[in-house]
Amino acid sequence: MNQPTKILIIEDEMIIAANISLQLTSLGYEVTGIIPRGEEALLHIDQQQPDIVLLDINLKGKIDGIETAKIMQKSYNIPIIYLTGNADEAHFNRAKTTNPYAFISKPFKKLDLQRAIELTVNRIKTENTPENTFEEKAIPYILSDSIFVKHLEKMVRVDIKNILYIEAERNYCRIYSKSKEYLLVMTLKDLDEKLPSKHFIRVHRSFIVNLAQIDELATSHIVIGKKAIPVSKALKEELLNRLQTI
Repeated sequence: MNQPTKILIIEDEMIIAANISLQLTSLGYEVTGIIPRGEEALLHIDQQQPDIVLLDINLKGKIDGIETAKIMQKSYNIPIIYLTGNADEAHFNRAKTTNPYAFISKPFKKLDLQRAIELTVNRIKTENTPENTFEEKAIPYILSDSIFVKHLEKMVRVDIKNILYIEAERNYCRIYSKSKEYLLVMTLKDLDEKLPSKHFIRVHRSFIVNLAQIDELATSHIVIGKKAIPVSKALKEELLNRLQTI
């Protein structure tokens, strides 16, 4: 049985937010939360990653909806649907830089909301459908010192020492090496179970890193090849312990 699409509502007008939540629930979606401030929403997303974010542009607080989206997108690739009562050119141009899936102008009808959500869900499915190159689910061969992965219809060898990090893209993984990127038709969880733990560690729900490639260690992230990679609080202690044993 398919799980319902999880939607987070970030809206500071609570009557509007409650009404949206009722409408979404009646349409069969799961509302993960109703949050009035961008700062609180970012904490919620860290703990419970939704499939879609409904985001009011004009949030009260230290950061507005667009700034909330920009911060979120540093760690997560979650589709955004903006809610706005202020559709002026300046707001639209700022919002456009975050690549939203839709805009809904207030006041809106239930049908407007329903269609925007359905179009977003369909787009997510389309984007997550492997291209012809990856239709055949070629399972990578994982050896002690290298991985054979499918690339341009061939299985190519990637030396483990050259892998920088691996990032989740929903049901796929993207391996970033020193010279190329490779897309695997495999979840990060499945790959994590097969990789040699001597070299790799999962530091975040969306990232596995090569311990030997870590350039910098900060409070909430590490840096590998100029890429800032978030580190989950729950996984940081294990990372520090592993670094001491290298």
